[in-house]
Amino acid sequence: MWRALAMVVAVAAVWPAQAADPYAFFDWDVGYVTAAPLGVNQQVIGINGKFPGPIVNISTNWNVVVNVLNDLDEPLLITWNGIQHRKNCWQDGVLGTNCPIPSGWNWTYEFQVKDQIGSFFYFPSTGLQRAAGGYGGVVVNNRDVISVPFGRPDGDITIFIGDWYNKNHTDLRKMLDNGKDLGMPDGVLINGKGPYRYNDSLVPAGIEYETINVHPGRTYRIRVHNVGTSTSLNFRIQGHKLLLVETEGSYTSQQNYTNLDVHVGQSYSFLVTMDQNASSDYYVVASARMVNDSLWRRVTGVAVLQYSNSRGKASGPLPDPPQDQFDKTFSMNQARSVRWNLSAGAARPNPQGSFRYSSINVTQAYLLRSTAPVEINGKRRATLNGLSYSPPETPLRLADAYGVKGVYSLDFPERPPQGAPPKMSRSIINGTYRGFMELIFQNNDTKMQSYHMDGYAFFVVGMDYGEWTEDSRGTYNKGDGVARSTVQVYPGAWAAVLVSLDNVGVWNVRSENLDSWYLGQEVYVKVVNPEDTGNKTEMFIPDNALYCGQLHKYQKEQTPHHKMGTSAAAVARPGAVASRMAAAMLLLVGAAMLA
Repeated sequence: MWRALAMVVAVAAVWPAQAADPYAFFDWDVGYVTAAPLGVNQQVIGINGKFPGPIVNISTNWNVVVNVLNDLDEPLLITWNGIQHRKNCWQDGVLGTNCPIPSGWNWTYEFQVKDQIGSFFYFPSTGLQRAAGGYGGVVVNNRDVISVPFGRPDGDITIFIGDWYNKNHTDLRKMLDNGKDLGMPDGVLINGKGPYRYNDSLVPAGIEYETINVHPGRTYRIRVHNVGTSTSLNFRIQGHKLLLVETEGSYTSQQNYTNLDVHVGQSYSFLVTMDQNASSDYYVVASARMVNDSLWRRVTGVAVLQYSNSRGKASGPLPDPPQDQFDKTFSMNQARSVRWNLSAGAARPNPQGSFRYSSINVTQAYLLRSTAPVEINGKRRATLNGLSYSPPETPLRLADAYGVKGVYSLDFPERPPQGAPPKMSRSIINGTYRGFMELIFQNNDTKMQSYHMDGYAFFVVGMDYGEWTEDSRGTYNKGDGVARSTVQVYPGAWAAVLVSLDNVGVWNVRSENLDSWYLGQEVYVKVVNPEDTGNKTEMFIPDNALYCGQLHKYQKEQTPHHKMGTSAAAVARPGAVASRMAAAMLLLVGAAMLA
């Protein structure tokens, strides 16, 4: 491909050459690994043979180059949850902007973490693959010249929590394709490992668990990401306070929690001081929320926090979760308590609070209503405003770049249509460049949902139970609503966010719950600067772009070069590239094809 593999090293390396901002290079082989996190052998997705994948540890404004070899037997894309890709949606790694990487091919991402700090993660974005792993962390550190609103921690720890199924992701996909619900997960993983055996009747012997090693008296920054399929999790560390300091790139008002609900796709970082005695190890727990506790007891992740001078193993009952699993008011009030730190700088010296979102007039408003899955053309589908998104074979942004017409329409409804039956759609939102958009997520399902927007951080200004109305704006937080990229929406409730459309591109808005996303609960927002005929506000299409759908004729041949013995490693014949790219898109689009 456009960058020789020799230029990409196996570990990150700084390249200070011609640019003022450093480069970090990564070389990833994404393939299957056999693992048994809950005691059952299954196929998980690893990176360079590891599950979870590596941490991308960089600093503000660094350039990141990641060469990805797809060693799976199906197409692959990697997306970067919370990384904004300023002026560069070409690197976003979703089907609206990128053709998938065919099996056996490599493709190189190159992007800058412009004006960002904080805790993020990456994951495979297509075909329910995140349910099999393939995820890892992204840590964006402050530049040395920018002060941080807390003392330097003694260490930095990343924790991935997420529900887990013993079925392979391909089997989960078949269940959804056949109109079935995924049902209760088989457990919760912490850093890709099953639970510590805190209860002999609930946890079988022989499960490998995560141990987090710490030193007494020290303070650690602990970054927690919910990378699961669809379950909200309550996170807590026995006997220790969690001082919340940051979420998804924004410094927060600092306050202590004994536990915090972390919803699917969300990221938080805490300062945790090791101020307890070392008579024994301590439990680290991630347990399911908003569920029947007696039925879901085994859906609990347990790791061990071990002091260097610990004198015994953790034992006894787990630390208590919030008292009532169905007390959604407690959880919502907890969510409302997460506020923006107005006096702290982030990636720039000026305080976060210098951007006063409440003084900006809203130019566009969309109420996006979700319901329980419905049947469309004989298939079980998920919708927003009655529309179930069906990804076209030609990515939206690629179609625009080459003037391909008819791939999508710009008529997504601002409100849920009254009386209209649900239908398949390729309708997207026409955003106004430099406009200020209000998005209201109305969850009329009985399940928790969380929604994410690529390319931006939005301000979470309100949430409540019931139906959103125009009068609901009177309850909005007009001062310190936190800026983040993923917001939870409780069943039978709404959440409102505001976003400044200053990043040109085509950007995905989706349910982070993998089953809802797979079944069509997503839309795209197109933001165009009509005055820019060059690359001032949007970068040109990259030289190594992959082509598929109606543009497959532009794709250059690449010989598959699997490293891990994937069954699909046959050498491509001359002229076979178009069919390979078409097959990749058809595999991903097939379940959502328009009737």
